[in-house]
Amino acid sequence: MEIKLTDKDKKQLTNPDDVYDIMQRILLRDNKIDREKEHFWIIGMNLAGYILYIELVSLGSVSATVIEPMNVYRIAVMKNAPRVVAIHNHPSGNVTPSACDKDITDRLIQVGRILNISLDDHLVISTKEYLSFRRAGLMTELEASLKYVPTYQIIEQIRKQEQAIAKERVRTAKEAESIAKLAALQLKRQLKEKETSIRSAKEEVKIAREETRTEREQRERSEQILLAAIHFLQQNQHSSVEIAEILQISSAEVEKLLGS
Repeated sequence: MEIKLTDKDKKQLTNPDDVYDIMQRILLRDNKIDREKEHFWIIGMNLAGYILYIELVSLGSVSATVIEPMNVYRIAVMKNAPRVVAIHNHPSGNVTPSACDKDITDRLIQVGRILNISLDDHLVISTKEYLSFRRAGLMTELEASLKYVPTYQIIEQIRKQEQAIAKERVRTAKEAESIAKLAALQLKRQLKEKETSIRSAKEEVKIAREETRTEREQRERSEQILLAAIHFLQQNQHSSVEIAEILQISSAEVEKLLGS
């Protein structure tokens, strides 16, 4: 049975408070006898949250009502409603969801997925308060449930996960290979730089040795020239003192050269 909205009812729903504001008034419109029975309503909305319809799906007893998922979504399919909210009342006034409430919500989520219709929330209401499955975190918990997911969908999910894992492994392997190649290039460059440094050091040592040899040869040559000059002066009857003065060296250097 479709429920008519009044001028006071908000036409766009943005949060559970908006839903309860409408459904509380609808529940209070019933006579006292009907309020003592469990009702199950569905609100159909467009993507922007504007109400397309409110349908009383089931009217039960004081403690239960029978819900069939296909009856819940029948009008939604007919009116092309992509989003729905489920609402049912607890005549006792205790809005704590029962195990059956959670179970039917689980089923409705899975059927909605097959029909491509989103069950946005499920409210348990009384004339004074309400509980939102979405706000309580129950929708998130039930959306992850696999209890009523068809086997083929579970297999498909597993395959997708396996494919994702395989892709991740390939990506990780490629990244590891790239890192290894980069490390190898860096090591090769470092070795080349080290070889260049060693070669430069060797060349510097070689140059130093050559310079040392040249200096030694020059010193030896100078000593030979001085020694030849000393011998020449000695042959001309010059004393060591005179030779030192002529050559402008010390007498000790003259004696050292003569003794070498």
